[in-house]
Amino acid sequence: MEKMHFTRMDQGSDEDFQILKRVHEKTLAELPDRLMAMVNDLSVDQAYNLNRRGHSLQAATRALRDGADEELIVAALVHDIGDELAPYNHAQIGAGILRPYVRAEVTWIVEQHGIFQSYYYAHHLGGDRNGRERFRDHPWYGACKYFCADWDQCSFDPNYPWEPLAAFEPLVRKIFTRPPHDPAT
Repeated sequence: MEKMHFTRMDQGSDEDFQILKRVHEKTLAELPDRLMAMVNDLSVDQAYNLNRRGHSLQAATRALRDGADEELIVAALVHDIGDELAPYNHAQIGAGILRPYVRAEVTWIVEQHGIFQSYYYAHHLGGDRNGRERFRDHPWYGACKYFCADWDQCSFDPNYPWEPLAAFEPLVRKIFTRPPHDPAT
């Protein structure tokens, strides 16, 4: 493996940064495989009737069967990918992974889904189930509410027949191998 010669970035040469560019390109090419492996490995929250892997596959299957577009289906698949590392801000991790590859609406839905999802349980834990209401006037409020109601909160059913992970691989590859866009758009 090629190695850069510097110990500080401000001492790097053109050659060093060409090495870094090649490593970065390889990492990007491997992204779909890494994401598929991460979804496949989701196994926390064993208190649920279904682990996060099954939950993610069910949510994506519901989106697929509901006629959602490719970006929303992939978002449903990876929306909880950060749960094992960051249970308090997992939604932001999922949104951060998606942001360069999907439209802003999809990123916003994933980023806010934790707040919207709390509608179904916060009141049982002494919290405010209506936290999502602060977004009531946001143009994507209804889409996020739908994402949670029809694909996320209902996807803990071990008897619901979901598609296998391999069924989503072409969409994951399509979305995460296309050129990134300006995340502000």
